[in-house]
Amino acid sequence: MANHTGRRETIAQPDSDLPWWRTVTRYQWFVFAVVSGAWLFDTMDQRLFSLARIPALADLMGLPAGSLEVQAFAKTSTALFLVGWGIGGLTFGALGDRFGRVRLLTISILLYSVCTGLTALCRTPEEFAILRFVTGLGIGGIFGLAVAIIAETMSGAARLAMLAGLQVLSTFGNVGAAFVKMGVDTLGAHGWIDAAHGWRWLFAIGALPALLAILSALRLRESDAWLKLKADGQLPKGVFGSYGELLRQKDERHNLLIGTLLAVAGVVGLWAIGEYAVDLQHAVFTGWFSARLPADQVAAAVASAKNWSFMLQMAGGAIGMWIFSWIAARFGRRPAFVAGFSAALIVTLFVYWRLESPADAYWMMPLMGAAQFSVFAGFSIYLPELFGARTRGTGVSFAYNLGRFAAAIGSFGSAYLTTHLYGGLPAPDPLRFSAMTMCAVFLIGIVTALFAPETRGRALRD
Repeated sequence: MANHTGRRETIAQPDSDLPWWRTVTRYQWFVFAVVSGAWLFDTMDQRLFSLARIPALADLMGLPAGSLEVQAFAKTSTALFLVGWGIGGLTFGALGDRFGRVRLLTISILLYSVCTGLTALCRTPEEFAILRFVTGLGIGGIFGLAVAIIAETMSGAARLAMLAGLQVLSTFGNVGAAFVKMGVDTLGAHGWIDAAHGWRWLFAIGALPALLAILSALRLRESDAWLKLKADGQLPKGVFGSYGELLRQKDERHNLLIGTLLAVAGVVGLWAIGEYAVDLQHAVFTGWFSARLPADQVAAAVASAKNWSFMLQMAGGAIGMWIFSWIAARFGRRPAFVAGFSAALIVTLFVYWRLESPADAYWMMPLMGAAQFSVFAGFSIYLPELFGARTRGTGVSFAYNLGRFAAAIGSFGSAYLTTHLYGGLPAPDPLRFSAMTMCAVFLIGIVTALFAPETRGRALRD
């Protein structure tokens, strides 16, 4: 078959007797490597920000890390980051449908990597906040563009496996950020770098994905489906014309609603509930170690236990996403989402109810990670199947990133429950019961999945 450069390329044809990886061409592997690498470093950047924001602002503001001023500005910076993330997602998907997914992916990678590198050089907290907002724009654009590119480049079982693999690699990005932080801390502890400015090294390392942008610009090409639309003059009209098309067509509106509700349930569940696990662990571990260790050893023991809990949670998340993918391929997308959200509801309630020690966390957190992260594989697999080639980037980006705004609202809701409704309870019960109350969001995912169109075995709507 001829590609848009005029050269002919050999595409391996699906064969039920061959494992999916035997049907993938060299170029398709290259696409997966670059696009999934962009998402891996995207998630690593997110985690690096979480790890470095307090030390960075304390240094820039010249105040202790625990001061109210630093904590308040950290929340402001995080809010700006999330808002930029949401705006970037809602914008770059539509631009990709109009001007090309590869082109906009390249711009997104450059934007978040260059701004992350510039963050290492900032001199004021205001510069820090502005750079994180712009970084969020680039980060928000990656997911919708990445899954649209992979979905339109692969087919059959290979498409499902690689879209699932894209999300599995997000856990590697999170773990990679933790190892980078540990490495920088070790260098600082030995005096090989200035420990007080270790956060600058973290952000400098976050600039490395710019190399992926160069590869993307030089080697990746637009999918045949997008190129055909362009040749036929069928691309969305106007910069944000794809939104008009999504809203005008009844089936597209229905699918947009389904995809958005599923993503909102999953993203709120992870960010407005799952993030509370760290706070609960800190409270539980501090009490547990304080009763067993000298006071000067407690902080280090708590930090180590939290690190192990996080690593195990990410390992569980990767396993959960592969299990979701197997159910989606064997039984269908709808039962996979019902199973995933049901598991998230049951396991999360149990963990917040029963977590009492580090030993509990070491087996509970992998289970919670598997349950909560499982549905994120579904977002990669299912969302691009809901939309046609003309609006795929817009639909996926809108559904996935609207959840970011919902997660911000959910975080405020969680904070209100913790400080007001359950604020009179002894610590850490306010954290426990606010998170358990927020678990009701998983019911939205379960109910929505029951009405979701089944796409298993169907070709993409191109």
